[in-house]
Amino acid sequence: MKEEKLVRCRPCGYVMKESELGDVCPACGLPRDVFEPYREKVSSGRLRFLALDIHPIAIHLSQTFVALVPFLIIFHYLFPDFEPTIIHSVIAFSVYLFPLTLILSALSGYADGLVRFKTINTPLLLKKIILSVIVIALAVIQAIVFRRDIYPWYFLLLSLGSLATAVQLGMLGKHLINVILPGTLVLRGVKKQASSAEPVKSPRMSPEEIARRVQEKQAAKALAQKENGTNNTE
Repeated sequence: MKEEKLVRCRPCGYVMKESELGDVCPACGLPRDVFEPYREKVSSGRLRFLALDIHPIAIHLSQTFVALVPFLIIFHYLFPDFEPTIIHSVIAFSVYLFPLTLILSALSGYADGLVRFKTINTPLLLKKIILSVIVIALAVIQAIVFRRDIYPWYFLLLSLGSLATAVQLGMLGKHLINVILPGTLVLRGVKKQASSAEPVKSPRMSPEEIARRVQEKQAAKALAQKENGTNNTE
């Protein structure tokens, strides 16, 4: 199967298939003249793994439980007579399943970090690891001290602490979701053969310069068409 050619919008960086390109960029609306050929710098195997979204799915699952427990406890405090049997059952289910979802999130995050950055020894990833250990410890303590139908103040504080830690993890994660190192998966520290020549880098133009050149090109094209029309009339 022939590989689909890609193009990239120089001003905004939007990447798409060349066959799907219309008259303007779908993202920023500039004319198609601002697009240039684009070659993916990340290996297909790494992209296929990240496209599975294993870590984001695991994170969303654990986030459901970390938010559900304190919310239902507070709700039960305010409305103790509203379906207490169902409320207690959902809280118990969430408390015991929450640590398992966190472990799944941690393992998938470890794999995601290696595939995305080829190491986990970066400042942001190390912060995520520390916060992950804290939230897992809080979840395990919650499961140990949990007593059905009884929610003392310290249990609510544990659940709120887990929620606050999970929010911090989410804030760190949003900065990394669209970031990836190019190339194939070779872990940091493994020596690679040095290339014989330095790649030639093309000078970068600002979006304003690109848009100005496109407008000049279109104006010249319109002028040429007008002159051809005048010559044909004569």
